[in-house]
Amino acid sequence: MHRFDKLDMKLLYELTNDGSISIPTLSKKLGINASVLYSRIKRLLKKKLIKKFTIEIDDSLLGIGVKASVGINRDPKFKDSIHKQFMETDEVVSISEITGRFDIMIHIYAKDLEALHTIVIEKIGKIEGIQNTETFVELQKTNKDPVYLIQ
Repeated sequence: MHRFDKLDMKLLYELTNDGSISIPTLSKKLGINASVLYSRIKRLLKKKLIKKFTIEIDDSLLGIGVKASVGINRDPKFKDSIHKQFMETDEVVSISEITGRFDIMIHIYAKDLEALHTIVIEKIGKIEGIQNTETFVELQKTNKDPVYLIQ
C-alpha cells in the first residue's frame, strides 16, 4: 500500500475541484514551490492514484434531460452477452455488478422521459436474459467531496 501525505491530499483536493488549474496558480494557492507540485503530480500519476484528468460537461447543453439508474435482474447464463449489449447501447453510461436485490445497476442518459421509456422497454427489456428491471429517475444530484480528501 502506498503512503500519501498531507500535501498529496491537498493536491488531490484542489485537482478534484478544478483539474485545469495551472501549476503556478496551484503553487500560490497552496504556498508550495511549483517544481515541487509538478514532481508530486508526476509521482501521483506514476503510482496510479491519479488515473486521468478529465472535464465536467453540462449535459443539458447536449440535450440530456433525464438521468436514471436501472436495477436489473438477469439469468446468470446470459451475463456476458448482456454486458456486451449494454456496452453497445449508447444511452448506457455505466454498468455495475452489485449485491442486493438487483444483479446489475446501469446508468442511462436520455433526452426526456419518453426517450427513457423507449430505452428501458425497447432496448434494455428486450435483451435476452433480462428477467426484470426497476427504473429510478434522478430528480436532483449533489456531489460532495470524499471524506479522505478533506481530512
